[in-house]
Amino acid sequence: MQSGHQGRYPRRRLAFTVGGTGMESRTKDQVKLHIRWMIRRDMPEVLAIEGGCFDHPWTEEDFLQALRQRNCIGMIAEHEERVIGFMIYELHRSRLHLLNFGVSPEFRKIGVGRQMINKLVTKLSHHRRTRVTLAVREGNLPAQLFFRSQKFVAVKVLRGFYGDNGEDAYFMQYQLQNAVNDEDLVPEDASISMED
Repeated sequence: MQSGHQGRYPRRRLAFTVGGTGMESRTKDQVKLHIRWMIRRDMPEVLAIEGGCFDHPWTEEDFLQALRQRNCIGMIAEHEERVIGFMIYELHRSRLHLLNFGVSPEFRKIGVGRQMINKLVTKLSHHRRTRVTLAVREGNLPAQLFFRSQKFVAVKVLRGFYGDNGEDAYFMQYQLQNAVNDEDLVPEDASISMED
């Protein structure tokens, strides 16, 4: 997944693959997670997941730069005291914006990502933050399909969004049902850095 913050943090892709995990015998309900705030000692495991997920991974400094921002939160998913996933998101007035999201390759396709997104959605409110937004590469079909399965909808194409190769991105969002939001759903420019 990619953030829309030029210069603040690297733009991201979500870590999803089409292939198997080696853990297909587990059902989605068998993976019990503890999802908590990220702390400094989680960083080696988070960096290992990041390195296994992306061609151009965030560095430790990229993570720290993001997490130093007042409105930025990091969370990790633990299974049997092992960090197996993480997410970094920003708090805005009417939305949460997902900047970075990764699941350890051997724990994919067994409900870890779904549980993490569910945790994020529980932070929404009909009276304040009513949606979760993100940008995903046009060529990242597994991530697009995952988010569609979690009731996210592509609402805009961001042309030339990624500076490394000029690839377009889909701006996707999840919105609470019956939530009233008079603001534009998507900013007009490709930066997605509106402070809503």
